Amino acid sequence: MKYSIVFSTVLVALALSACDRPAVVAVPVPTAVPGPAGPTGATGATGSTGYTGAPGSTGNTGATGSTGSTGATGSTGDTGATGDRGRTGGGTVVVVPPPAPAR
Repeated sequence: MKYSIVFSTVLVALALSACDRPAVVAVPVPTAVPGPAGPTGATGATGSTGYTGAPGSTGNTGATGSTGSTGATGSTGDTGATGDRGRTGGGTVVVVPPPAPAR
């Protein structure tokens, strides 16, 4: 028990002494100051005007395309083969029960 109190005291003293740092000295950095503005440059030359064609003239209208021809009529399909005749029924009788009465 007596060692733990001594150990704690030494640990607290070391922790507090580690937090003591010397102050950092800030060095002021000079800022750049802009100088006066220079003279204005010369104005550029005006561009040339594009070609507009002869006054009052318009382009020619294109020719209308020709109408396409009508397609040929399709041929009639063949008639299918006739099926075989079915067998006649035997002596089987089907009895349908009457409907259930409504409740």
